[in-house]
Amino acid sequence: MEDSAGLQPSEQPHPNTPGLVKFARPALIAGVAVAVVCTALLVIIFFLDTFNATVYSVGGKDIQDATDEAREIRDLYSAARLGGVILLVISLLAAVAGAVVLYLRRGNGRDEGNEGDEDVDFDDLAGR
Repeated sequence: MEDSAGLQPSEQPHPNTPGLVKFARPALIAGVAVAVVCTALLVIIFFLDTFNATVYSVGGKDIQDATDEAREIRDLYSAARLGGVILLVISLLAAVAGAVVLYLRRGNGRDEGNEGDEDVDFDDLAGR
């Protein structure tokens, strides 16, 4: 029984996947970068909420009161928090999708940037 190192017919890359592979690495990088920024934003919002609640309660008031002022403080960062969570989920999905595409196509890639180029050594570059 012979083992071959090449791709089997069932393992051949699909003709429509080079487009996915082309966008997978930028999607992975952008997804991770946006996820880090969103996480930092959510941590900052958490600390700001905690600070506002602490400052509000110094005067003997409770942040959970049914007053308009307490409600405004509780809802101060709700839109930023919701947007941060949504953007975090979308960026993580993009990063995971990019990572999966790159993982599945890890052995099928070709170096398309050097097609038809000659190998050049140091002597050729030095002009000898």
